[in-house]
Amino acid sequence: MSLLENAYEDFTVVNKTVTDDGYGGIITVWTDGATVKGIMRYDNSTQMKVAQAMGVTASYTFVVKKNIALDFHTVLRRENDKKIFRLINNADDMKTPNTAGLNMREYSAEEWKLT
Repeated sequence: MSLLENAYEDFTVVNKTVTDDGYGGIITVWTDGATVKGIMRYDNSTQMKVAQAMGVTASYTFVVKKNIALDFHTVLRRENDKKIFRLINNADDMKTPNTAGLNMREYSAEEWKLT
């Protein structure tokens, strides 16, 4: 197991389901899905602070093994503190090449609230 993998922690994919309420409205239900191992890293660099002042919301990087392909706007709950995050990109271009020694894929993420 690599040093990177030793830092992984549990995240649960939280799935959104929208159904009719029977009265012309909708009901939103969030249910737990798959568990993935990863690292959520906060970016507090000067560049990110400037970008946030200009409206950029991504302030986290989520790192997983490169075989973990998650969709744009996937919602995750970090199990150690129950904080919710949403992925704001798909990471097809942000993974290590097959010839690299590192086995990782990166996603940009933001803090999120379930509605």
